[in-house]
Amino acid sequence: MAGKMLSLLPPLLLAAAGLAGLLLLCVPTRDVREPPALKWPADKENDTGIVGQHSSCDVSGGGISSYADNPPGAGQSLVECLEQALRDVPRERHAGTPLYLGATAGMRLLNLTNPEASASVLAAVTHTLTQYPFDFRGARILSGQDEGVFGWVTANYLLENFIKYGWVGRWFRPRKGTLGAMDLGGASTQITFETPGPAEDRANEVQLRLYGQNYRVYTHSFLCYGRDQVLQRLLASALQTHGFHPCWPRGFSTQVLLGDVYQSPCTAAQRPRAFNSSARVSLSGSSDPHLCRDLVSGLFSFSSCSFSRCSFNGVFQPPVAGNFIAFSAFFYTVDFLRTSMGLPVATLQQLEAASVNVCNQTWAQLQARVPGQRAHLADYCAGATFVQQLLSRGYGFDERTFSGVTFQKKAADTAVGWALGYMLNLTNLIPADPPGLRKGTDFSSWVVLLLIFTSALLASLVLLLRQVHSAKLSSAI
Repeated sequence: MAGKMLSLLPPLLLAAAGLAGLLLLCVPTRDVREPPALKWPADKENDTGIVGQHSSCDVSGGGISSYADNPPGAGQSLVECLEQALRDVPRERHAGTPLYLGATAGMRLLNLTNPEASASVLAAVTHTLTQYPFDFRGARILSGQDEGVFGWVTANYLLENFIKYGWVGRWFRPRKGTLGAMDLGGASTQITFETPGPAEDRANEVQLRLYGQNYRVYTHSFLCYGRDQVLQRLLASALQTHGFHPCWPRGFSTQVLLGDVYQSPCTAAQRPRAFNSSARVSLSGSSDPHLCRDLVSGLFSFSSCSFSRCSFNGVFQPPVAGNFIAFSAFFYTVDFLRTSMGLPVATLQQLEAASVNVCNQTWAQLQARVPGQRAHLADYCAGATFVQQLLSRGYGFDERTFSGVTFQKKAADTAVGWALGYMLNLTNLIPADPPGLRKGTDFSSWVVLLLIFTSALLASLVLLLRQVHSAKLSSAI
């Protein structure tokens, strides 16, 4: 993976997921032998960079892929966060701060359907990024494999499964193993975990070397299985199969623009031969958890597998094992069930019961239970049902393995996603710092710590002597 990209540090990363954007400023921690005013070094340990998230900025709008008909708007959408970067990065370091833009599944879809529009969007954001005083290093669309592996790297790095900073000022490798990562974005979903043996399908295997240790990782990205695209596919199925939406709550109805439903390549198979793209159809919900489950089940195919075992759609997957972290829309969906609805989700059975509970709610009941969330409220039944089906039937989690899954938004106060892992991958190509340089606490800090330790030790000795003296007096009396 590391051989695909070039980089310098400290990096600025613009993460454009196609449906959401994020700017991350990642900085290496300071070298103890050189003042920060003189250098902002690319800290290394075993030829792998040490990076951290300094700040972040949510890019407004629908992500750069939503500007296919207005490419300049894609560049303009980044301006607010670029202005923040100007403030966050010291002025004297602007020119030496590399800037990258990474785009994921939304742009992968656009590139499939309209390569010219995709190129225009990338050209537009490139034009905007080159107007700033940073060292712009290019905009690229990440592959699904990249996205999955970088998410896995991020999660394990933040949880200190690769390397840990000791109190003596040195890095060491913990004995604990890695955990799997599951990401649910807007247009795709990824599952990635370490596996002891080679994958039957080499397209699903990535070998990494991080901090002097080799890792063999299974990963697969399912395009069109992100939350937003799944909702579009379910909407297309509901229009064709029922004429109403079983996953929407009873009492909820809206006008659906057919052009919006069928413009995605993910709904191409459901697209009628002839339809009026400007026509609007009124669609109502029916609060039917069983029909909703049937609709969601239609997203998965288990009919054929040319390997010893598969997840779904004929994709090879070894059995899930060990602990997993599930983030992005996995977290938001389960957090809604757990926090907003007050439902237990600790087991697969409870997760299924919670999804059925939400799907049974009418629109009036949902609004009463969760006031102020009208925008996405009608879609939580479909989202929860999909998550439950994906984990149990798709990936093959059972009650035992599901107990090792945690749903988190952050780890170590940093957003979990592919961006930080992307930075670590980029730093692999930077020459290591000169020998002898080690990360550690400044000398003045060590002096303070030593004084505190000495004072505490003296206080303890004084207290002990007083207790001994008091005991002797008591014996004499």
